Amino acid sequence: MTDEIFTTPFGSYRLRRLPSRQRGTLRAWDAADEYMLRHLAEQGKPAPHTRVLICNDGFGALSTALHEYSPWVVSDSLLAHQAMRSNYQANGISGDKLKLLSSLEMPDESPGLLLIKIPKTLALLEYQLHRLRPLLRADTRILLAGMQKAMPGTVWKLLESHLGPTRTGPGRKKAKLIEARFDARLKLPPNPYPGSYRLEGTNFRMVNHANVFSREKLDIGSRFFLEHLPAGNATETVLDLGCGNGVLALMTLHRNPRAQLHCVDESFMAIASARATLTAAFGENVNARFHAASNLSGFSAQSIDRVLCNPPFHQQLAVGDHIARSMFRDARRVLRQGGELWVVGNRHLGYHKTLKKQFGNAQLMASNRKFVILRCVRTTRA
Repeated sequence: MTDEIFTTPFGSYRLRRLPSRQRGTLRAWDAADEYMLRHLAEQGKPAPHTRVLICNDGFGALSTALHEYSPWVVSDSLLAHQAMRSNYQANGISGDKLKLLSSLEMPDESPGLLLIKIPKTLALLEYQLHRLRPLLRADTRILLAGMQKAMPGTVWKLLESHLGPTRTGPGRKKAKLIEARFDARLKLPPNPYPGSYRLEGTNFRMVNHANVFSREKLDIGSRFFLEHLPAGNATETVLDLGCGNGVLALMTLHRNPRAQLHCVDESFMAIASARATLTAAFGENVNARFHAASNLSGFSAQSIDRVLCNPPFHQQLAVGDHIARSMFRDARRVLRQGGELWVVGNRHLGYHKTLKKQFGNAQLMASNRKFVILRCVRTTRA
């Protein structure tokens, strides 16, 4: 996919989504990004040296356009961090102007301007509002924007109970913009995240940060996968790819305590959840390593015996199997000869076709009305 030009009142920039796709049609920005930047310019651009904090910038549209303010950017996505650095570099902007923070971090200074893209998971927004409140002042300018399809009515209730009064602008290109005014008098209950629940049929507790998939109960895909989890052997090296809260790694290590485990996810909150879950179950010296990574470039070729994968079929608001295909390619590279990739997925996604192209084989291990579990063996022929 070639770069596209993002034209804003703050300049025009070449932007690209990650991961790159040969025939991709999705842009690195949306109408909510355009709306927020246009509104900022119409109301008077921020004064020089204004401290700007941006939350949930998808691929760097906001942070690139506002690079002159050296913004802080808080995101739960390592891939988003990589996209921002890449887009800064592509536009000849010094990386020194970008201050990247994970979703579990906040700056130590109060921002004069706070920009929030409404995330798909409103629990993440709630967590962020709890963390942001100690930083805000009465004169902090607060703008939020998002696509209407990702903004249920509870967004406004959440903002007014955690920040203060709101005012909503007219819709533009199916995007909404909200201005909020900070009310220091509001009293909030304790931040409910991270939470936990007991894994059914065990005494283990699953720890879940706000942006983790299925944070309140075991998802049905993982439940089905656990019923058919491979037994493995004592010395195997297992990689949980897209680990989420670490449930597959947890039960693998429970059944095979001598296995070498790796948990990989591009979500900082997922890695924190998996680490907390496995540490709670097996102690601080748990035989597992945790990697915030958007691919497996940090792993040597042919170094893993088995990869377990319950891949996502969306990236932010975009639905598709491009993330899964990338994960399968990474898995094949790191698997040893004879190593196995085990995948659970919705039947309608047709993963068996993609896997047969990449591995030369895909064996159906189990299925029900909704899911299939597929096993691929790394051979030299694929």
